[in-house]
Amino acid sequence: MRRGDQGTDTPPGQQPAPIQERKLRHIEACLRPDSQYALQTTGLEVVPWPYRALPERDLDAIRLDTTFLGRSLRAPVLIGAMTGGAEAAGRINRHLAQAAQRLGLGMMLGSQRVMLERPEARASFLVREVAPDILLVGNLGGAQFLLGYGAEQACRAVAEVGADALAIHVNPLQEALQPGGDTRWAGLLDRLAGVVPTLPFPVLLKEVGHGLDAQTVAAAAPLGFAALDVAGAGGTSWARVEQLVHHGAVITPDLCDLGVPTAQALRAARQAAPGLPLVASGGIRTGLDAARALSLGAQVVAVARPLLEPALHSAEAAEAWLRQFLHELRVALFVGGYGSVTELRRTDE
Repeated sequence: MRRGDQGTDTPPGQQPAPIQERKLRHIEACLRPDSQYALQTTGLEVVPWPYRALPERDLDAIRLDTTFLGRSLRAPVLIGAMTGGAEAAGRINRHLAQAAQRLGLGMMLGSQRVMLERPEARASFLVREVAPDILLVGNLGGAQFLLGYGAEQACRAVAEVGADALAIHVNPLQEALQPGGDTRWAGLLDRLAGVVPTLPFPVLLKEVGHGLDAQTVAAAAPLGFAALDVAGAGGTSWARVEQLVHHGAVITPDLCDLGVPTAQALRAARQAAPGLPLVASGGIRTGLDAARALSLGAQVVAVARPLLEPALHSAEAAEAWLRQFLHELRVALFVGGYGSVTELRRTDE
């Protein structure tokens, strides 16, 4: 069953746009200021950060290298899931992948459903030619696993782009506010419990920007996920994005601002699943945001929306933004008295 086949899920008079057209409209909407949370912040701004007037460190000696999903990264940073399925999206993905390759970072692709259902869209996800060495994470929607997807589609999503892992994203609020969205979610935990352990690569569970809550984390932790991306509230609201795409304005701002703030989601996930690696995303905008998220127990952070506009222009523009972000992270560690990401992580144990 495809999106829009569920009859009552589409409000009268509204027909869902073709999926490739929606991808382009998503890009346009994400660039608008009103795609961002209006009422909630990430909560990271109030997380204490130390300042040492005598740090007894050399800035250039601060080490940002880490490992994630068994792969070495030169910094604890992933380029977050953004787009795919259209020519413009392909350019964005290639520019992002080139920047990740040059800086030794990881990258998560946008939802690959369009690629599996329309083979002509596959080219927009192919980045291995320009980024042969990066940690590359594929991406499929969790709701699709109740609509016929299984291990075969998961393996295709990874194999056809040369990915190292797969993220399964959950986005009930976005789907509920999208004409023709997938709103039948009962039984998904059982379905994922039967699929995830059979897959021959690491699998992440991620939200899309409204946050993983503690109850979801506790339920998902035993299913075999290699990591969780909390994708908290406070950055881009994909519920807002959907309303901008379909209505030209945010028509239910109170619903669109629902979610678990990123800092709260990290604390809750760390408590509910203490041994499971965490990705911090959702409103990560500065290197200090990243440092604070790492101090709350994240193994890596993921950044998406701030890279969208640079990536529309060139790989060099995306790389320049990331270099500044990494410099800010290094400075935060330096003035906090930490010699490395590893040393910071020990303070959270």
